[in-house]
Amino acid sequence: MGHQQITSKEGLALVEKVRKLAMRLPEVAEQVDAFGHISFRVNDKPFVMMGEGREDGPTLSIKTLPTTQEYLLAQEHFYKTPYIGQHGWVSIVGENVTDWKAIESYLTEGYLRSAPKRLAKLVQAT
Repeated sequence: MGHQQITSKEGLALVEKVRKLAMRLPEVAEQVDAFGHISFRVNDKPFVMMGEGREDGPTLSIKTLPTTQEYLLAQEHFYKTPYIGQHGWVSIVGENVTDWKAIESYLTEGYLRSAPKRLAKLVQAT
């Protein structure tokens, strides 16, 4: 991910879509770091991050299980997130996101990996 705040029309639209999905989950907070990356966090642990600065547009990075990461990396548009990919993070350029139901599922998976047990139980019960 680049080191600049999301300001493009495409980037802001991507943030809005992800925000709607992420904020449905219990106790999620949105944060902007010193590099301008937007993250959605639970218990101060990020499960999704977004940035801008690549030539091909804004990116979406999601924390996944190792098996999900392996599956996604075999797909055409996903790639291992720089610096944190070894922890299960995968990324995709925003313009390549076509299946929002799948993205919602991956966001929930990332949330469950980051959330305390009491919150994970609430989400798993629904």
